[in-house]
Amino acid sequence: MRFQDKVVMVTGAAAGIGRVTAERFAAEGARLAICDVDAETGRAAAAALGPEAFFQEVDIQSDAAVTAWTEAVMARFGRIDVLVNNAGITRDALLLRMKEADWDRVLAINLKGAFLCTRAVARHMVQQRSGRIVNVASVVGQIGNVGQANYVASKAGLIGLTKTAAREFAGRGVTVNAVAPGFIETRMTAVLSEKVKEAFLAQIPLGRPGRPEDVAAAIAFLASDDAAYLTGQVLHVSGGMYM
Repeated sequence: MRFQDKVVMVTGAAAGIGRVTAERFAAEGARLAICDVDAETGRAAAAALGPEAFFQEVDIQSDAAVTAWTEAVMARFGRIDVLVNNAGITRDALLLRMKEADWDRVLAINLKGAFLCTRAVARHMVQQRSGRIVNVASVVGQIGNVGQANYVASKAGLIGLTKTAAREFAGRGVTVNAVAPGFIETRMTAVLSEKVKEAFLAQIPLGRPGRPEDVAAAIAFLASDDAAYLTGQVLHVSGGMYM
């Protein structure tokens, strides 16, 4: 029960890695505050987490929405111990065919959203002189990927944000780290063609796709006291896809 009575906020927690991560924290005693733009699925996820879990529909590209959610969490629980910036989307296309709107949308949610949540939550963590922030980046943020210029740029930017925030907040007892998942079996990857899936698997030394539980375990480690002396780090959960 590493997170007994700790208050943990998770974005994009209605499904996939976010939901499994919230379940992992709840199983270890945390009090959960989760958000998503999918209100129906988000409420169901919160109900499954237990009576104390708090869900709010939040568009994380909106500063006002993020601030309102953060203040609602503070009003309900009185503190914030962990923030997991998990929310993210893809809008894939080759760079020469990519629409400006799709570039803007992906950067707004994947990178700006993480910035807004980090800024809002860190204000409270800095005051209480403790906290853990874990950002969900991606292996492609460091190796690139054809047809994902917007997604790759957002995840590479998130890694940069992680390192800068880590330096800025370290003196106040707040650590900031990232996980970089590889090919994980989620709703996002389920839509890929078999040919694309086979190409990804060929790059994984362990020979299998990852599971959301693999990523959740890494996130929980970085948020725990076991990782108290780690900050500004990127933990790859990719089966050896990136070494």
